[in-house]
Amino acid sequence: MILNCLIVDDEPLARKGMEEYVKEISFLQLAGSSENAVKASAHLNAGTIDLMLLDIQMPKLSGIEFLKTLKNPPLVIFTTAFSEYALESYSLDVIDYLVKPIPFDRFLKAVQKAFDFHTLKLKAGTDDVETFFFVKCDHKYEKVNYSDVLYVESMQNYSIIHTPDRKLITYITLSSLEEQLPSTRFLKVHKSFIVSLEKIKVLDGHDIFIGNSRIPISRSIKDEVTAKIMGNHLFKRS
Repeated sequence: MILNCLIVDDEPLARKGMEEYVKEISFLQLAGSSENAVKASAHLNAGTIDLMLLDIQMPKLSGIEFLKTLKNPPLVIFTTAFSEYALESYSLDVIDYLVKPIPFDRFLKAVQKAFDFHTLKLKAGTDDVETFFFVKCDHKYEKVNYSDVLYVESMQNYSIIHTPDRKLITYITLSSLEEQLPSTRFLKVHKSFIVSLEKIKVLDGHDIFIGNSRIPISRSIKDEVTAKIMGNHLFKRS
């Protein structure tokens, strides 16, 4: 499956850099590159765009303002030189938020999330979405429901999968589990922890509380994690 990708950025160097990134990734096809929202609209109207890499700060109409005008927007990854828009951007249900200059590995991770989400949507429309997985624990294969997972903890080359009634120790690294767990349901919040988004009860500063467990958030990604967790679910005082 290929995602048709549209780049929208008023900076020529930024567009060029992302165009080169797109060419390196097998599941992306560059469908267009625009320097403003007006030209981007023409691309959106002309054909199917699956993913839009959208700059926030542009003249006349910002990326956030432009996205709000679209009735049926494609998947969106925001790009910007500033991090203060993270919370607002996730309230618009964007896939990810990239801060310039964007390293290739971070770009790849973001578009992979978009690809996984697109695949999941297509599958949901044609078949039942998978609800469980198996892991090998102590020479046995244990069935685990996604809905039972509270969080996953790293233990060197092993991982501990925490559920309400058991702890499963499996010889799989946290990085490998991060790649295989659905990104729409799970989020890596620290080098040693992945959490289930639906199981979070409290977000307090640099800590997440799930049940009676306290899980730290890495300081370097606190804003990104907070924005992803809250999304458009934060009620504000009017």
